[in-house]
Amino acid sequence: MRDPFSSLSRRQWLQAGLGLGATAALPGLLPALEATRVLGGVSYAELLHRLEQDATTARRAAGPVRLMYNENPYGMSPKAKDALMNSWSEHGWYDPPIRQQARDTFAAHVGVPPEYVMVTQGSSEVLAMLAIAYGAEGGEIVVPHPTFEDLPRYASTLKATVRQVPLDDRMDHDFYAMDAKIGNGTKLVFVCNPNNPTATLHDDATVRDFVTTTAKRTPVIVDEAYIDFVDVPGHRSMIDLVLKGESVIVSRTASKIHGLAGLRVGFVVARPDIIARLDRYKTGDPNVFGLHAATASLRDTEYQTFVKQKNREGRTMLLDALRSAGRKATVSQTNFVFFHAGKPTADVQKYFLQQGFAVGRAFPPYTDWCRVSIGTPDEMKAFVKVLPGAFA
Repeated sequence: MRDPFSSLSRRQWLQAGLGLGATAALPGLLPALEATRVLGGVSYAELLHRLEQDATTARRAAGPVRLMYNENPYGMSPKAKDALMNSWSEHGWYDPPIRQQARDTFAAHVGVPPEYVMVTQGSSEVLAMLAIAYGAEGGEIVVPHPTFEDLPRYASTLKATVRQVPLDDRMDHDFYAMDAKIGNGTKLVFVCNPNNPTATLHDDATVRDFVTTTAKRTPVIVDEAYIDFVDVPGHRSMIDLVLKGESVIVSRTASKIHGLAGLRVGFVVARPDIIARLDRYKTGDPNVFGLHAATASLRDTEYQTFVKQKNREGRTMLLDALRSAGRKATVSQTNFVFFHAGKPTADVQKYFLQQGFAVGRAFPPYTDWCRVSIGTPDEMKAFVKVLPGAFA
């Protein structure tokens, strides 16, 4: 049988980011994807098949399998890589057209006017700007704990008062306790949904009620870095509250489902007056290559479907294995799982590293829990085989 990849030219091969793994497609693997569009004579679905195989091979060759930073194991989509490879001529430009195109594309993606969007150097820059805008000069910020640490860390550096509110018994935001911490000096409230590191998703109605009520007293930032992995029917972004004029700020990232963590592209959605305030503290623009890749990836719904499907497969595999081992885990709606190891996280890290896997660090006060990012299905099959040894 003729290899379907043999018709690719060298340039197309490089642009598609294909390696030298096996070429056989697995039947029925991607039923949700269209296979009609082609690149170099190869259907896009077949490119995604190949991407999965090559990602596993490349990650294994690079050393311990990276299951610690919630990265997309497949990297960027072939279409994003193609866009990046064709953007070299713009590398010397300060204000390339793609800057505006990226903003307009994301605005259309989430259904807001472009003036409600700012493109940033990853979502971390959004949080840094917020820390300066609302936390400097003695500002007070209310955050759940533990959660994504960038905002409280930046705010603490600026001598802001950071009021940390412990999670509830389900390891989710305790909105009643957070509300009790909000006072006259509160300048900003942070919500991370789904939450990192616990992987939990608060129900839409409760979050919406808290954010809407709180935003009438003080601005609320909602970090939605992992919303693309949510499977709960009817779950909605808080972006519609921005369009209603509320003091709500929503951050998104191209680092997760789009696989662009190393290129640093993020997005913030807010009222234009808030965007203008944040813009005063912006340090620069994302690089031209990241902007091209992110713009192409936002349009590549097939790739997003592929990543979400593969993530669901690996996540289910790990949760089933933990259940069989009698281990408690939160209900994950992300690309990682948080489970009770029953021993110091550092010991669990050491064990898995000996087995060829790098997993997440401790997140106090949950110092006997472990966060594991979801790798490719083959990686997760190998991981669950050695999982019981972590509890011995």
